[in-house]
Amino acid sequence: LIVADITNPFFSELFEAIELAAAERGFSVILCNSNEITEREETHLRMLRSQRIDGLILAPTGTASMNRAALLAALEMPVVLVDRAMEGLGYDAVVLNNRRAAYEAASYAIGCGHRRIALINGPKTVRTAADRLQGYREALLAAGLAFDPDLVRDAGFREQSAYESALQLLRSDERPTAIFTTNNLMTIGVLRATAELGLDCPDDISIIGIDDLPWAEAVAPRLTMVAQPVRAMGETALDLLAQRIAGTRLGSGTTTVMEPRLMVRKSCAAPASAPNAEAADV
Repeated sequence: LIVADITNPFFSELFEAIELAAAERGFSVILCNSNEITEREETHLRMLRSQRIDGLILAPTGTASMNRAALLAALEMPVVLVDRAMEGLGYDAVVLNNRRAAYEAASYAIGCGHRRIALINGPKTVRTAADRLQGYREALLAAGLAFDPDLVRDAGFREQSAYESALQLLRSDERPTAIFTTNNLMTIGVLRATAELGLDCPDDISIIGIDDLPWAEAVAPRLTMVAQPVRAMGETALDLLAQRIAGTRLGSGTTTVMEPRLMVRKSCAAPASAPNAEAADV
């Protein structure tokens, strides 16, 4: 299993689900961390080939790489993609409906009365980030709101970059009334920024994000998040791989798309300028 960032709780939970499902089938799991660096990912692929592994589950980095395609082909064994699909390679993939996840989050914030909703996202080169940007734009369009590129930041799915991006947004002359983050690490970065600036959530700034953190209900306010079915994604990826290894699944790969779930709590509410706004029924 090669993951993109082992410090991300999403990938930690994914690994646990895959390892448990693998153990039930008599497999052991070698875990590698690319840290979103394509060269590290390629190094892991070379190493795993030498280890004569039975199969690979890969959450690829976002950078396009001809070497990666060649290295994957050289493995000559089943490959399943998880979290991030790659077009044209014919592998099975298990992904979230990322456009829907972002659409639901942004639509909920809009339904609360927000009109300036900042998006702190990952790089467009990562399919999940591109799809989440699209879902955000679709929610704005459905509500008749203009897309403002000045409200969008690429924080690389990293906590520190999200913290810095949030500080910039919140110190601007026309700061947003809500911030939508597209992964859990960036949510932590935004929470750090709001605390440093002495802003109250949700009175001064609303926060909504993707990835339901384990402690989302243990902080004040409790965080409104879009949950991913992480365990089901991991178990499905392992099941597909096991079928390929056993030879019971043949032919070109298919993509399994799993649905998100909006967890409404207390961190996203009506902005001060719209005290009578009611949350949308989504």
